[in-house]
Amino acid sequence: MPATPTTAEQAGDAACPTGVQWTLRRGGDELTVTEVGGGLRVWTRGGIDVVAGFAADAQVIAGRGQQLIPWPNRIEDGRYAFDGADLLLALTEPALHNASHGLVRWVPWRLTEHTDDSLTVALRLHPQPGWSWVVDLETSYALTDTGLVVTTTATNRSTTRAPFGYGAHPYLSLADTSLDGVTLTVPGSTYLEVDPDRLLPVGTHPVEGTAYDFRAGRVIGGTALDTAYTDLVRDGDGRWEVAIEGVPHGRLALWGDATYPWLQVFTGRATSATEGTNGLAVEPMTCPPGAFRSGDDLLVLEPGERHTGTWGIAVG
Repeated sequence: MPATPTTAEQAGDAACPTGVQWTLRRGGDELTVTEVGGGLRVWTRGGIDVVAGFAADAQVIAGRGQQLIPWPNRIEDGRYAFDGADLLLALTEPALHNASHGLVRWVPWRLTEHTDDSLTVALRLHPQPGWSWVVDLETSYALTDTGLVVTTTATNRSTTRAPFGYGAHPYLSLADTSLDGVTLTVPGSTYLEVDPDRLLPVGTHPVEGTAYDFRAGRVIGGTALDTAYTDLVRDGDGRWEVAIEGVPHGRLALWGDATYPWLQVFTGRATSATEGTNGLAVEPMTCPPGAFRSGDDLLVLEPGERHTGTWGIAVG
């Protein structure tokens, strides 16, 4: 089924900054995915935000809903070595002299499937400065009885093996709820310390006895987080879950399957009323910040190898 373009595009008016807008509907849910970045722009249930998104006539705000491929977070100085080659990426975070959040956030994806409540977008990532491989990407978004399910597949089409990491950057909506009224549960037993100047990895530490311990669930309050967690507590299927309670939908939970050993929680836009709906970023990641340099949990795709991971958001 072909995608329905936005009203502005149908009328020949100025194009949306994030390109064509593809919409899913199921019951009281309405969700929009963008052509630029293949990301999640907005999702409402019963007219109430589930994710903190941005308007159709706006550029992406603070990474909201973007896909972070082929690495999440930061690479120091944009430099890394792989299989004997020294590579240099563009510094997309120039103020901190880092390469940030991958190569696919600002490029158009194409629609390959679209039904009322699910769609798939795809992109072939080609070689460019600092990146030497061809990787095919597909991301599917599906609305279900419990919420949203997102599945991403990466296939190495090169003749040599390729480094790879994946992350997503959704913000769970807080609406007008203060952080003093939101309870956060994070299943991470270990957190990653970063230096305060460039937000680069320093080392890992147990959360026990620190301000980063949210395993039992507690009010966020004044705790500022831009923090990666690992050693995640999982259920019998290998799935972990980060939950917030006290928000308009009562409870929202972002979960990841066994392919995600890391997650990041970011409160930096949780009280930014000038930048759209307030939200708490919860980011499933296959590897930690700096993995292209450290090799920690870095995926290496052999020629023809495919990697698939699934995460989602449950409402209520």
